[in-house]
Amino acid sequence: MAIGGVLTAMVTPFAADGTVDEAGAVRLMRHLIENGSDGLVLAGTTGEGATLSDAEKERLWELAAQEVGDESYLVAGSGSNDTAHSVHLTRRAAEIGMDAALVVTPYYNKPNRRGLVAHFTAVAESAPELPIILYNIPSRCVVDMENALLTEFASSIPNVQAVKQARYEGLAPIVGLDLLAGNDDVLAKVMDLGGTGGILVSSHLVGREMRRMIDEPDARHELHESLADLFRTMFITSSPTPVKAALNMLGLPAGGLRLPMVEASEEEKAAIRGALERHGLLSAV
Repeated sequence: MAIGGVLTAMVTPFAADGTVDEAGAVRLMRHLIENGSDGLVLAGTTGEGATLSDAEKERLWELAAQEVGDESYLVAGSGSNDTAHSVHLTRRAAEIGMDAALVVTPYYNKPNRRGLVAHFTAVAESAPELPIILYNIPSRCVVDMENALLTEFASSIPNVQAVKQARYEGLAPIVGLDLLAGNDDVLAKVMDLGGTGGILVSSHLVGREMRRMIDEPDARHELHESLADLFRTMFITSSPTPVKAALNMLGLPAGGLRLPMVEASEEEKAAIRGALERHGLLSAV
């Protein structure tokens, strides 16, 4: 089966004391599944995976498997810039019962091509039963996995099944991989290219409309244009700051952020509130 649809990169709700709000996380999971999401990515970039402990990540995966596992596709954000750590987390994701693992290009280390091959091979082979989604995001990781390398992974590692493509240049189908939009504003383009869906952020707010972009190709670009300003607003500063601010305005579980991520400024909050009002998600006061 193809990996696709609207896969929401879910924020991790935090309580006032900075701990994970487990009840809020479950409430948000259910809200997203009821509002257009086909699946969830837990402890990814938007979920502040970089500042979650392993225990917190595993607990989120367990909660998701228990609470919404029968009705959604669950992806564990198990990658890091440490191959041994990524191997450990990916094995745990498989043991917990996640449907796939999202494994990011190692950041900061800046591995060369041979290093990338060794890294992804080790991670994939550690859990051969678990589908692996490669996560190519050069804006955060410096390294860009070229399409030829992605094709090589597809042909040489059986459980590498998809790529979350979070770059803008050179978007193209990859033989042997499901192509997932890694940025909200390229979902329409990726679908036109034969992609299967996206790992998305704005689907926290407009999941049903983004699902329509997949299901209704004739209306796809009209929907894209209608949502373009919201897509931009959700990235006016580093994610997940804007989407957490939006969720808090809507009374949905989100809470604060963990340093070094910080709360939206008053100017940013005004822009976020304006976007929510324009889309009928929040009444103007």
